[in-house]
Parts: sequence; C-alpha cells; structure tokens
Amino acid sequence: MSSAAPCPEALTRLRDVVGAVRGGEGEVLPFGIKAMDARLTGGGLALGGLHELTSATPTLTDDAAATLFAVGIAARAAARSGRRVLWALTRFDLYAPGLEQAGLHPATLLFVEVREDKDVLAVMEDGLRHGGLAAVVGEVKRADMVATRRLQLAAMTGNTPALLSRRWRRQGVCPLTELSAAMTRWRIACAPSAPISPHIVGRGRWTVELARQRGRPGFTMDLEACDDTGRLALPAASRDRATAAAGAAARAA
Repeated sequence: MSSAAPCPEALTRLRDVVGAVRGGEGEVLPFGIKAMDARLTGGGLALGGLHELTSATPTLTDDAAATLFAVGIAARAAARSGRRVLWALTRFDLYAPGLEQAGLHPATLLFVEVREDKDVLAVMEDGLRHGGLAAVVGEVKRADMVATRRLQLAAMTGNTPALLSRRWRRQGVCPLTELSAAMTRWRIACAPSAPISPHIVGRGRWTVELARQRGRPGFTMDLEACDDTGRLALPAASRDRATAAAGAAARAA
C-alpha cells in the first residue's frame, strides 16, 4: 500500500514549528569581533533567545566583570533598537557610573527590585512577552529547566534577548552546572591588563568562555573589556596575529 507524499505547505508548516521549538534562526546581535562572531551560531547572539552568564569564580572582581559583560550586550541592543532595558534583581547593588562607562546610560534602564528569584523570573517573562524592550536582564541564584524554557519561549515570542545572570550560591559549585534551555552559556573572569607605562594600567581584560551553545562547540578568548559603547575588543597582540593570519591566507589563495 503506497502513502501519499506530504504537500509542500504541510512540510513548510512543520519546519516552522520545529524551528520555533529549537530557537529558530532569527536576527542576531553580533559582537563586532570577527574572530568571535565566526564561532557563534548565526554570527552573534540570537535576539529572540535566552543567554546565561556567570562569573568564573565567586569573587567580587569576576562578578563585576560578568555584570559588565551583560551591560555591554544590553547597551548594544539598546543602541540598535532605540528602546530601553529592563533589569530585574532581588538586591540593588549596581553602580550607575560603572554601567554608563560600559555603554548603558541610567536613563535607558528600568529597574525592578523584587523579593525572590521566582519574582525576578516572572518579571523577566512579562517583559520579554511585551516585545517593546531592547533587552531584559535578570539576576538569580536559582532557575530550573522549566523556568528557563519559559524564558526562552517568552524571548522568542517578543523577539527580545533575555540575559540571565546566575549568581553563585555556594563555593565550588559553578551555577552553570544546573540544566538550562539557554541558547548560550557564558563564564567571565578578569584577566591581567597590559600596562601602558610603569604607573598606568591599560584597558581592563576578561577571559570570556562560551561554555555551551546550540549547534556549535564552545570556546575561550581573552578580550578587552567593554568601552563606553558596550563593545569588546581583541587585545593588540591578538589583533596583530589575526591580521597576519588573514594576510597569510590571502597569499596562499
């Protein structure tokens, strides 16, 4: 007994449904660093997706670096869309001048301070589904798989990037060991800066690790910290190596 072939319209609808469940291949927010964007699925961070980040260690310096990494992403998303950023947390410990130095002006921010992590997640979900924000950022110590799936679906619905900052709950247990539906998961640590002179320290540096992403392997890079537009940069030596490698490839071709 033969079966009829499915019609093209039915196949298209099925592909759309599968694509929505997997996160789709919508617009992305690139970092503007070729060596980095080339390793990211789609060439950047999916605008309609959940992205998690944490500090590499539970120290104040790494925690600040992870926060500023999120600030830089949110700042570039705000500049791209001309919209405001929603930031939900349970303890207000952000330093406004530091946010502005990383590209995010306080006037661009909407802060929501709540009592518990579950309230942060609920605020994030509502903000994402609204669809009128540049990005939604939330800080929590705990978020299970169900909560992250809800955030991923809400981000897709509103086509708004969700940045979930996972704070350390106890020493020796990285927050990213918990299961998650996030499209990318990042660890951020401070790295030594290159001195400009014996008495002047250069631009801050971070070790940025993409611990997991959908569809491609992760990677680790040393980068210069966000400037006042929220942009990261390759250290000078890395830029020289990248230029040399590109020139060698062109000559070989």
